[in-house]
Amino acid sequence: MNAPAYKRILLKLSGEALMGDDSYGINREVIERIVGEIAEVARLGVEVAIVIGGGNIFRGVAPAAAGMDRATADYMGMLATVMNAMALQDAMKRTGLDCRVQSALSLEQVAEPFIRGKALRYLEDGKVVIFAAGIGSPFFTTDTAAALRGVEMSADVVIKATKVDGVYTADPKKDPDATRYQSLSFDEAIGKNLKVMDATALTLCRDQRLPIIVFSIFKQGALKRVVMGEGEGTLVHCD
Repeated sequence: MNAPAYKRILLKLSGEALMGDDSYGINREVIERIVGEIAEVARLGVEVAIVIGGGNIFRGVAPAAAGMDRATADYMGMLATVMNAMALQDAMKRTGLDCRVQSALSLEQVAEPFIRGKALRYLEDGKVVIFAAGIGSPFFTTDTAAALRGVEMSADVVIKATKVDGVYTADPKKDPDATRYQSLSFDEAIGKNLKVMDATALTLCRDQRLPIIVFSIFKQGALKRVVMGEGEGTLVHCD
């Protein structure tokens, strides 16, 4: 069997990915399937760090947050990511994966504080590490958190799990002529405003020469194919 193409990955998992076809919340079957995919990769010897979003939970309270102070709303979103991280951790434990949750907000009853050195040791010991609460500050997305944690963890690649199997020239749901990029440079992604990640995250990854792969988490076995370097999804790289 070929060796994985990456030793250490940062998986960016949106909260919406946990909903399945539900309108909000966590779909148990979906989270168990996603955890199964992560477990398969971890058992190849790949060190896995995860940044989780909170859109699946915050979506349910978003109407009430309309007109709310932006910083307050962002902190609410961070708390939603902690709930998702706890759900992921629980599902991982039931599959036999050793997992730790670290939060950028101080919530010591339910998660460890983010400590870079400890997170690195966990990864080296084969534990999955889930980073919750973004970077702990408002006005930054979980895309930026993924880029930052990817750099801090010396990850080989940031892998962004989406509902689409890569980056397209246009929205494939609206434009039947849209084509998928096999690969493209950071400058192309930024210049064409392709919405791979937000501009802050893209610029950080570009400056730190940290590649990004965008793929669909809903394709069976796709995460393993990404990790094995089998050309799944779209690779965003430096020139």
